[in-house]
Amino acid sequence: MENNNIKENNLLKIIKGSIISIICSIFLLILYALILTYTNVSESTIVPVTIIITCFSIFLGSFIVAGKIQKNGLINGGLVGLIYVLFIYLLSSLMLYGFSLNINSIIMLVCSIIFGMLGGVLGVNLRK
Repeated sequence: MENNNIKENNLLKIIKGSIISIICSIFLLILYALILTYTNVSESTIVPVTIIITCFSIFLGSFIVAGKIQKNGLINGGLVGLIYVLFIYLLSSLMLYGFSLNINSIIMLVCSIIFGMLGGVLGVNLRK
């Protein structure tokens, strides 16, 4: 019973980490949109900056979660990244007509999981 309670608590922390990542992304994307609007920054930077913001946000959420859970940083961080990406793609498919997966989507998925794992590993090891 206690082990089951710990797993539920950890799952809740992983979901909170994904929410932290999403909120961080929203904030940074709004900031980037303002920069695009009020400066001469080229729109050709949208895709790489979006990937960087996503990776940073997932890294941050994974780092926080893994520091609180204190074990399995690779798995827990990867789950934060995976939940983040699944949420974004679910939301995109509901909001955008003709939404499809492309090479940028695959890059985003791979980067999200890798940066989630990296954040998880560092979160566990730097919090000890």
